[in-house]
Amino acid sequence: MAERNRRTVRDLRRGNRARVLQRLYFDGPLSRQELGPVTGLSSGSISNVVAELSAEGLLEEAGVVDSDGGRPRTLLRVAPDGGLLVGIDIGETRVRVELFDLSLTELARTERLLAQHGYDVERIVAHVRTGVADVLRDAGADPRRLLGIGIGVPGIIERDGPEGPEGPDGTRGAVVHGQTIGWRAVPFEQLLREAVDVPPEVPLFIDNGAKTLGQAEMWFGGGRGAGAAAIALIGSGVGACVDHGDILDEDRTSLALEWGHTTVQLRGRRCRCGSIGCLEAYAGAEALRERWREAGGPLPEDADDETALAALLAAAYPGRRGTPDPVALALLDETAECLGAALADLVNLFLPERILIGGWAGLLLGPRLLPEIRRYANEYALSHAAARTTIEMGRLGPDAVTVGAATLPLADFLTRGGSRPEPGGTGTPPRTAVHAVRERHRTPVN
Repeated sequence: MAERNRRTVRDLRRGNRARVLQRLYFDGPLSRQELGPVTGLSSGSISNVVAELSAEGLLEEAGVVDSDGGRPRTLLRVAPDGGLLVGIDIGETRVRVELFDLSLTELARTERLLAQHGYDVERIVAHVRTGVADVLRDAGADPRRLLGIGIGVPGIIERDGPEGPEGPDGTRGAVVHGQTIGWRAVPFEQLLREAVDVPPEVPLFIDNGAKTLGQAEMWFGGGRGAGAAAIALIGSGVGACVDHGDILDEDRTSLALEWGHTTVQLRGRRCRCGSIGCLEAYAGAEALRERWREAGGPLPEDADDETALAALLAAAYPGRRGTPDPVALALLDETAECLGAALADLVNLFLPERILIGGWAGLLLGPRLLPEIRRYANEYALSHAAARTTIEMGRLGPDAVTVGAATLPLADFLTRGGSRPEPGGTGTPPRTAVHAVRERHRTPVN
């Protein structure tokens, strides 16, 4: 019983630290006096937690503000140099690796193109291994300061399933089922753990790329403040995620969707997943390249997806002195209709307040097609639901998946109240940065 009580007090103390860190991270800088009402902690607890976190280098002063008739109040914020995070985007055209500080300021980056070898698992693992080593070296960073490595991948992520290798704590690592890229039950976490040269206590967090994009937009971009939002990732392939709840909401949920493989055309084009009529077969950049080639578009045989999409857009919208290609315009209008219809499905199913379009291809297509996408979405969606939903562009640019991947270890770090990873820990992303703490420890220690 005594041991159980000691664990409970320690866990509650960690929960108090988490409350302070999370509020300062998302709403700071704040003074000690402001932290009390937003965390539910007493002034004594706030003082103790702030002293602990400051001594550990996780908090720093951020100026002072005048108070009404009293002494100026010192503002506090999470110290950017309190730790390091790695975010990795296993994309359709490249592997992008970035090193961040706690403020998610980029410290170093590197990219590995995938054009020649595609999604060969061993090569992807090698790219991750050398990429992590490169960004740590370029930034002169100590690997022992890493709080975790987040990786966004295409496909379905299975955790603790029968296919995954059993770890030292009895759990099983993340397995990736990526049908469109030829990955069938790939034990990706185990392969990375064996290959990447970082201390064994540094956790790996693997999640769907659309979901990491969504988390980045919800934390820092166009989804901030929305009660419910859907985020579409349009690249060579197509995916989406749906988020319900504020970032500090204990009931927040985030769901990755294989949206690209919903049907938009009966007996339609063959998708790379093997099915027919999928959204991805019409709106993904790889499919657009093939459709433009089939329509007679002037493309070199070795044109990649990005080159082909740029050529298609240039043909349809040549500028003031050019003549728009009617075939290119018709192809893009069909693409806008498919996207609008598929977004209408998200509207009808999930009733989001906002829909955000991201991904490298989405960011290219959106500025041209957004008015038509909205028009088609309104035609296909239920009118009441559509009236409550706005469709906008994502705000974080082509690096959003990488930033979102870095938020996976960041969320875990905030949930643990700033405690460092322990040897043998797993990288299972928490539902939200605060959910686990609130769920287990609802009563603060004052």
